[in-house]
Amino acid sequence: MAMTTEDSITTDDKTTVLALRHMVRGFVSERNWSKFHSPKNISMALAIEAAELMEHFQWIDGAESRTPDPQKTVAIGEELADVLCYAVSIANELDIDIAAAMKRKMELNRQKYPVEEYRGRYGKDDPSPTDQ
Repeated sequence: MAMTTEDSITTDDKTTVLALRHMVRGFVSERNWSKFHSPKNISMALAIEAAELMEHFQWIDGAESRTPDPQKTVAIGEELADVLCYAVSIANELDIDIAAAMKRKMELNRQKYPVEEYRGRYGKDDPSPTDQ
């Protein structure tokens, strides 16, 4: 039996972004869904899946959200995978290099949120940790 793209996908530390892109591309291609996968449609589906992910955390506090039970963690992982699949699909459709886009965005974030101003706080109006 021939090895498939999915056979090479194991864990985060052993799987490349390219392998994930190929897996999603293959899934879409096998079903002839490319005609439905416009960036508009995919972004809408991504938003819906993100909302389904958020449902798992609705009405619980921040501390509780950090320690879901194992069964809930599996369900959260499935929703997260849906979000990532759609994000990867947009990258595939628009030929966006995910790693390069993320690196660029983190560079912009570092400029926008310098450590010396934002360490330990979320926004400029938040009290600094030394003020508390």
